[in-house]
Amino acid sequence: MEKQEKILIIDDSPVQADRLKSILQDDYEITLANTAEVGLQYARNGSYDLVLLDVVMPEMDGFVLLKKLQEEVITQHTPVILITSLNDVENEERGLTLGAVDYITKPYHPPIVRARVNTHIKLCRYRQQVEQKAMIDPMTGVANRRGYDTCYYRKWQDAVRLKTPISLCMMDIDKFKVYNDTFGHPAGDRVIRAVAGVATDYLRRSTDFFARYGGEEFVAIIQGSDAETAFAQLKQLRKAVEGLHIPHNPEVSPWITISIGGVTVLPKLGDSYDTYLKIADTMLYDAKRFGRNRVVWSTEKMEQLREE
Repeated sequence: MEKQEKILIIDDSPVQADRLKSILQDDYEITLANTAEVGLQYARNGSYDLVLLDVVMPEMDGFVLLKKLQEEVITQHTPVILITSLNDVENEERGLTLGAVDYITKPYHPPIVRARVNTHIKLCRYRQQVEQKAMIDPMTGVANRRGYDTCYYRKWQDAVRLKTPISLCMMDIDKFKVYNDTFGHPAGDRVIRAVAGVATDYLRRSTDFFARYGGEEFVAIIQGSDAETAFAQLKQLRKAVEGLHIPHNPEVSPWITISIGGVTVLPKLGDSYDTYLKIADTMLYDAKRFGRNRVVWSTEKMEQLREE
């Protein structure tokens, strides 16, 4: 069954909101919000393909809400159509200048509403397809750095909102430059693909995220697991890479191996993602310092778990 696109209608008039819903509900999944504040919360917490936003609302009008949606990382790329009975050019220009993609005036004409909504849903779908391709590393098929930059903030906010632990993990291939110098870059590319393939096998949950961070370095985000569980999971991943038995330069190591550093945290509002990513990177540095081919982890209590 094909996924229905999701539309959020924000209108303080239940009658008008229901009218719009009746026009669109056969083709789309519709959510209604009767205040700007509720609409803003829905937009932050949901993943909508289009927002229909009434301009005239008490306390916070549609122009103010539109500006807020444009400013927030999670909602800034969601297209917004403004709906209003104010059909003068000045208001239309103001809305389009603030970033609205279109304007619908009351009273509604169902064929026009459906046509305009359908046009912007198609444009949104096309843009998402283009963006998804741009966020995939072509060599490995996993997310690239851009994909990671798009994803990590939402996962961190989810952990804060749901009060669940989140683990940040950095890993890279040991002595990879020596391998490249010995066997050549095409062989090095095959190793990067092999490591990425193993990692995706061990990070299969819908809440797991894995990306190529750059070169031979990777990043993973694990939601919901405590430190001991995440530590054990990444130890299995490390062993599986070693178990591929890809020959390394014999002066360095018999096989290709990886080092992994991570941290598990129960984040609170105001905590900095970057601070904990630096801790994960420090754990990776320690894994290298302690001899490579191992996992070093920082727990929620900032105690270190170390694979010997």
